[in-house]
Amino acid sequence: MNRTTPICLLLSTLTFAFVVLLTACGGGSSISVPPPASYSISVTMPNPSSLSAGGSSTSTVTVTPAHSYTGTVTLSCAVSGAGNPSPTCSLKPNAVAITGSAPAASTLTFSAPDNAPNASFTVTLSASDSNQQPPSDGSQSLALATLAKIQHIIIVFQENRTPDNLFQDPVLIANGADIVSSGKNSQGKTIHLASEPLSIDYDLSHKHDAFTDMCDLDTSSGICKMDGADLVSITCGKNATNCPPPNPQFQYVQASDVQPYFDMADQYTFGDHMFQTNEGPSFPAHQFIISGTSEPAAGSDLFVSENPFGVTNSGNNTGCTAPSAELVAIIDPSGSEASNDPIFPCFDHATLTDELDSAGLTWRYYTAVAGSIWTSPNAIQHICEPVSQNGSLVCTGADWVNNVSVATQENPAPILTDIASGQLQQISWVIPSGANSDHPGDLAGGPSWVASIVNAIGNSSYWSNTAIIVTWDDWGGWFDHVPPPKVITDGSSWGSGYVYGFRVPLVVISPYAKPAHISSVTHDFGSVLNLIEHTFTLPSLGFADAYADDLSDCFNFGQTPITFKTINAPLKADFFLHDSRPPTPPDND
Repeated sequence: MNRTTPICLLLSTLTFAFVVLLTACGGGSSISVPPPASYSISVTMPNPSSLSAGGSSTSTVTVTPAHSYTGTVTLSCAVSGAGNPSPTCSLKPNAVAITGSAPAASTLTFSAPDNAPNASFTVTLSASDSNQQPPSDGSQSLALATLAKIQHIIIVFQENRTPDNLFQDPVLIANGADIVSSGKNSQGKTIHLASEPLSIDYDLSHKHDAFTDMCDLDTSSGICKMDGADLVSITCGKNATNCPPPNPQFQYVQASDVQPYFDMADQYTFGDHMFQTNEGPSFPAHQFIISGTSEPAAGSDLFVSENPFGVTNSGNNTGCTAPSAELVAIIDPSGSEASNDPIFPCFDHATLTDELDSAGLTWRYYTAVAGSIWTSPNAIQHICEPVSQNGSLVCTGADWVNNVSVATQENPAPILTDIASGQLQQISWVIPSGANSDHPGDLAGGPSWVASIVNAIGNSSYWSNTAIIVTWDDWGGWFDHVPPPKVITDGSSWGSGYVYGFRVPLVVISPYAKPAHISSVTHDFGSVLNLIEHTFTLPSLGFADAYADDLSDCFNFGQTPITFKTINAPLKADFFLHDSRPPTPPDND
């Protein structure tokens, strides 16, 4: 029987190429069809692998033809990631001609701006030829890390001063700093500021009601009149003589006691519009410097507004380890401290340290006394994790044990010890003892203490990549003539009833700080947090940091790095490293 011999078709498909083989089942003859021409791309890892701010890195892109491909391939690249500003990429040449079997190459160059953060990015390399044909292996991607010029940030948090009180510096004033030598009192009388030593035998109230008195808010404009400083109450120290002096709120510190501060401010950047975020004293202020809030619980519209009370010397044993009778006032969005009962001074809300932990960044909080009102981690439940030991509560949390460094008689200045031994963490908060705090009524070691930290960094390898932020926790009751940028009292906006407070001094010290610069941009404690978040590409906490700048006005990362010059001070680092006095806590103000 006659049969028509079938034609059998075998189709073999390969990635981006194919072969068609036609076979006559009966005759054995075949026709082979070659696969279409194609090309692939590959890219090497960047060299160097990490891209320093202001620098560049390169990769080699190879375009490899297949199956006698000829044509021109156009290359393109794109950079994506959370860091801002991001690096750029370029290709040279961006179009390569393939005329034979040999591959062709292009150089992929990455460039980082001077102010690039510490961040990770993805670079995507794509290609297309004149027929819109993509490479056989598709787009390629590689990881790229940028390194900021700042790798360490130190926040030195001193006590209770305003620019008008602490920085009557002729050089700053001649350079245009917003500092005055007189002001109005509540009777409309002009009071000329008088000079006095840094160490005095009286203290001024800086409670929330003292803020209200000194502010004298114009309710129609929402701006403080700044004419009520004379209404701030005075407490004379034990055995004080001739206390208080005339117009005590209108005093300023004599230059001879604070010359190290003047030298820092004259050489680097001085902020004359730095405001404490809160309208109250030290305990809540120290909460704001690590988290941008003093809310007692996550999502609350209340703020812890005062220092603790209810126990003698409660400022020396507070937070989550405080005696059960210790309480602290809270304030509502209308600015009332009477609408809610005081609470135990142990809270739980997000802090910047949580973000640092999540990102694998290192931090340390240096303090003189574990239970101090200035030791903010002791009031955060998930950091402290208090446990009763021998009848007293102590902090036992991993973050506390690993990251809170409390001074001892054997190691009275652990920040200086860590710098000398190369153990400086990426973020450091440095809290003084009472004797070195600038707090009224305490000793006058503050300027030398701060100078010792600055000199330790400046004369070490850390200088090249460190920023030191020196600021003060609250206004201390002293006169200052500049009103807060806004006093929020609308009852609904974040911070309503408790932000913003009065000016505090700010000095930014770094090889990239603008030299002899007056920063008149509005800053607050949230700006310090925002600087850290920007530098290390962290998310916003959504508190004060979400409404603040990031201190970028204080830096010029494109400048030639400043060569460090030692700050002269009466007391040298050796004094603090061998200080045999027991670490002193603050008083409760």
